Amino acid sequence: MQDEYRTIAHAGVHETEVNRSRFICALAPAATEKEAQDFLAAVRKEHADATHNCWAYVIGADAAIQKASDDGEPGGTAGVPMLQMLLRRDMRYVVAVVTRYYGGVKLGAGGLIRAYGGAVGEALDTLGTITRRRFRLASVTVDHQRAGKVENDLRSTGREVRGVHYGEAVTIEIGLPDADVEAFRAWLADATAGTAGFALGGEAYGDA
Repeated sequence: MQDEYRTIAHAGVHETEVNRSRFICALAPAATEKEAQDFLAAVRKEHADATHNCWAYVIGADAAIQKASDDGEPGGTAGVPMLQMLLRRDMRYVVAVVTRYYGGVKLGAGGLIRAYGGAVGEALDTLGTITRRRFRLASVTVDHQRAGKVENDLRSTGREVRGVHYGEAVTIEIGLPDADVEAFRAWLADATAGTAGFALGGEAYGDA
């Protein structure tokens, strides 16, 4: 399982022009293949009069799902370079659609590959990317007297506090990098004089 991956900070559009052809790259985060296909369908609808709507997406932290389409451009000149650009940038859970409005000048295979791959690269640079890192989910259980200080200490040391639940005791849900688990366990015992409970859960990804 990947320790970290990159994705886009938010959906957006970036346009470039190559030899009078307009290349409009729309990028969006996509948690599932269906989300990617829904986004593609929306772009196709918006640009139904375009010459081509080529696309590529990568789903899964380990890039388990990779698909691309040239949408009528010569084979391998659009979807594949778009996909390669996403993979080269370590992008995951992202869909890219490049809409082309033909400007009357043929670009040739090499020109198309550069234009489609370049459109995705420029869009990534313009919209910005974020890194997500794998965390172990864990819960800390402390008494009400210590809860406030423990929570403040967690936040001030940059720990990811994912939730706080008040019952007979206070349960603080956190995310921890795998490598930090043992050191954290020791810190918690020290900070609470051994009174806190600590339980490891599953795994999730969070902003690095």
